[in-house]
Amino acid sequence: MTPPTSSPTTPPAPKSLKEGGTIEPVREILWGASAGARKFETAEELSADMRKLIVRLMVVQADTEFASIQQHRPWLDQAPTLEDRWIQARIVADEARHGLQACRILRDFGEEGQNFIDELLTKREGQHKLDAFNMKFDSWSDVGAFTMFVDRVGVYQLRAFQECSYGPLARAMPLMLSEEQLHLNFGLNVLRRMVREQGKYSGSKAEAQEAVYKWYPRALDMFGHSNSETSRRAIEWGLKRWTNEEARAKYIQEVTPLMSAIGLELPPEEFDRHIL
Repeated sequence: MTPPTSSPTTPPAPKSLKEGGTIEPVREILWGASAGARKFETAEELSADMRKLIVRLMVVQADTEFASIQQHRPWLDQAPTLEDRWIQARIVADEARHGLQACRILRDFGEEGQNFIDELLTKREGQHKLDAFNMKFDSWSDVGAFTMFVDRVGVYQLRAFQECSYGPLARAMPLMLSEEQLHLNFGLNVLRRMVREQGKYSGSKAEAQEAVYKWYPRALDMFGHSNSETSRRAIEWGLKRWTNEEARAKYIQEVTPLMSAIGLELPPEEFDRHIL
């Protein structure tokens, strides 16, 4: 693979890697300026800038996981059916494990990483980095729309790390992606049932539609700024496979027919956006 220029193009997915699938990680870097070389396995091998970016990415990852626990926790007792409560418990357990996984990677960065971990464990509701994780679930429709839209963004972020150039991070992806699939299916099913049962299932189609308009813009914001130089450097260093705008376009292409199929509509892409 030819090393990227100052404006790297998005690398194609490896032939053995299907989007959303999981495979055994390989040892060599598959894209970017160091393609073909052995993956980085320790923090000491990284350049200062690459080290800083990985720490930043893992802090955000862990913060979202721990914030999601705070959002879901009240619904362990308020979800409308026993099965829904069981799935809520599963989601909380998954998010806790994913946050722990991100913290384990941060520990590789010594005192700096541990300081971030200590800070993460003190965060309370409303203190998190991304807007979507500072919003409470005021209704069951919020739970459904959040897991449908926001958790799905999380999956795109994890897919972008698949087979990345930092070995410990690449090896964490298969199990995390497998567990996240439950969250996506659950959220879509909550919204579908609200539409079809029209009030019999803790909410109506109108409430589901309102929740779509509430959470979809926050989900699009989570991809970050378009034309981000940081996302392009992440590709060059072999950490991510897509720029922010490329990942967001893939996401929109996926969720649009899903909503149409259950009779809900998405707002325009620019609606209520905070980050463009």
